[in-house]
Amino acid sequence: MPSYREELVEYIRREARPEDKYGHQPRLYSLACEVGRGLAFDDDVVYAAAWLHDLGVFVGHRPEDPAALAQWDHVAYTVERVPGILSAAGFEAAKIPAVLEVIRTHQPMDEPVSLEAVIVRDADILEQLGSIGILRAAAKVGRDTRYSTFTSVRAVLEKAVKTLPSKLRLERSKRLAEGKVRTIEVFLESLAVEDQGSLY
Repeated sequence: MPSYREELVEYIRREARPEDKYGHQPRLYSLACEVGRGLAFDDDVVYAAAWLHDLGVFVGHRPEDPAALAQWDHVAYTVERVPGILSAAGFEAAKIPAVLEVIRTHQPMDEPVSLEAVIVRDADILEQLGSIGILRAAAKVGRDTRYSTFTSVRAVLEKAVKTLPSKLRLERSKRLAEGKVRTIEVFLESLAVEDQGSLY
């Protein structure tokens, strides 16, 4: 493993708060490698972007004030911080702009241009689906201004299955999404039976 990778892993292990935020990074990189298998992408760029893309969502990096948090641009913050982090880790300077481009366009509403950005964005969308997507959404209740109740989570999951699959670019991503979408659909069907009209 290149030494910069060990540096990034240790950095994110220290900075990822709440602690459960840490798991997203290694899963995202693994998914990115899976959806990009057979494609000629720069693995260094994908690795660095996957590990650093959400720095601005960690407690200690994002604002504590709820009003400020509601307006927070975690991508802009991350793009500002990442060059220094990568340089300190010994990452190749010429590749830093490519990493920043991936981070800038990693969200579902973005339009990635580079292959690396498409791969990471697809993988990040897949992380919002399936059992992991359900867990990640439920874990945000009371910790995120968008998730005040379990009803908020249900709305997010309903929107996810309706809108996210069409955002995927790569055929392998689309195939992987099929089972993940069905997992959420089954969960929502069960929830509709079990909540007895009292999901708050």
